[in-house]
Amino acid sequence: MGRNVIYIVVPCYNESEGLKQSCEKLEIKMNELIKTKKMISKKSKVMLVNDGSKDDTGKIITEICENNSLFSGLLLSKNVGHQNAILAGMMTSKDYADAVITIDADLQQDINALDNFIEKFQDGNEIVYGIRNDRSTDGVFKKMTATLYYKLLSFLGVDIIPNHADYRLMSKKALEALGEFKEVNLFLRGLIHLIGFQSDTVYFDVKEREFGKSKYTLSKMLTLATDGITSLSIKPIRIIMIIGVVMFLLSIIMIGISIIDWFKGVNVAGYTTSLISIWLVGGITILSLGIIGEYIGRIYMETKHRPRYIIESFIWKDENKR
Repeated sequence: MGRNVIYIVVPCYNESEGLKQSCEKLEIKMNELIKTKKMISKKSKVMLVNDGSKDDTGKIITEICENNSLFSGLLLSKNVGHQNAILAGMMTSKDYADAVITIDADLQQDINALDNFIEKFQDGNEIVYGIRNDRSTDGVFKKMTATLYYKLLSFLGVDIIPNHADYRLMSKKALEALGEFKEVNLFLRGLIHLIGFQSDTVYFDVKEREFGKSKYTLSKMLTLATDGITSLSIKPIRIIMIIGVVMFLLSIIMIGISIIDWFKGVNVAGYTTSLISIWLVGGITILSLGIIGEYIGRIYMETKHRPRYIIESFIWKDENKR
């Protein structure tokens, strides 16, 4: 039986500052896996996905792919976001590979863990999840919010692996199953866990960033967090219903107290109580409408069935021409 064809999918957005250095490291690692350790087939490749970058990332990808057939390039027509860029790379790669591994372009995720991913796959696992050993490289704010977010997802009934990043391996079989999911609002960390199949985990270290800065701004992190909650759980809507029932019961009690006081002739000013009640009920109402509106908006987007990404060009060369 021949060695497996493995594709490494690398989503890229404004990575011109350090992309060439990352590709040099990936080339060394791939040659080690292909030629030295003989773990994977010589047909294996690195697929660079340009997610509508505004800098010279697209030109650099084209140049690299035209000069080195170890690399293939997928240029998307516009920026569609990190999750959709990963999906585009995986869905394109599955037609050529036995398994696909996704990794970030800055290579903060330890590329030496690739050996472990491949070994787990060769042991019969269809999905191998990469899990961070710790969050020592994160700032205090990011570390705290990430911990709280995973606890919130768990509370909302979302089945997700804590500290699981988008550093994972998926077999061709698992990718074909993922292709059956048609959600527009993607949260791969939770969605892939729903597929099932035999799986395992690989722990890895995260290095300090050597160049550039994180492309995940606070706004993008909040969007991803919202996608994770709304695409995998309806518990927030159920919580709203429970709050509504509680507020309704409290209002009945307050009406009863008011009627009793009226019969007793008690003159209660009630200014503070009325003010607090108005603000409390108003705040809960607006918050509830906002949450429900978020779900309705996402339903609206899902019903349109718009493509999650559009491929502008695909650069692929046969390895025998290297």
